[in-house]
Amino acid sequence: MRILLVLAHPLEDSFAAAVAKLAQETLVAGGHQVDLLDLYSEGFDPRLSETERRGYFDQPYDTSDVDSIVARLRAAEGLILVFPQWWFNFPAILKGFFDRAFAPGVAFTHDPAGGRIVPQLTNIRLFWALTTTGSPWWVVHLYMGNPVRRLLKRGIAAFCAKRLNFRMLALNDMDRVTDAGRKAHLARVRKALATI
Repeated sequence: MRILLVLAHPLEDSFAAAVAKLAQETLVAGGHQVDLLDLYSEGFDPRLSETERRGYFDQPYDTSDVDSIVARLRAAEGLILVFPQWWFNFPAILKGFFDRAFAPGVAFTHDPAGGRIVPQLTNIRLFWALTTTGSPWWVVHLYMGNPVRRLLKRGIAAFCAKRLNFRMLALNDMDRVTDAGRKAHLARVRKALATI
């Protein structure tokens, strides 16, 4: 399977970077082709430009400023995101990736009758998120309602592709987790990825 592995963390020595490295190694060992898109190291600009916003309903929508990333997304059969959750949401650079690359004509098309959108990322069969939260499990799930999972599964994944293998593996309470806890999570990630 061709997998686009997207890393969204500014620090090269972060736990997210370690997860992405492990994911890449595990997937390659499993016979998959992996395209690592490190949004920070590749200098991705998350800001939707004035031109992009004004042309949002143009046919065709102009993706020329992100064509290289769109080509990588269209070539993928699987998408795996690696990122921390900050303030119960995506890092701004990952939100910008969705805003700019998951554009009309790429991830979906507008239904001419209005209201509904038609999924276009039919090439994507697998959509996973490998993430961390600073908050404990009960805060993320019981108090906040796990907003990132909802956004990914019910919003982005469901509106862009159909019949996906969706999964989210999260390490909660990252700010207080022990080294043993981090190692256990990495082992869990490795085991899960080996099933792809």
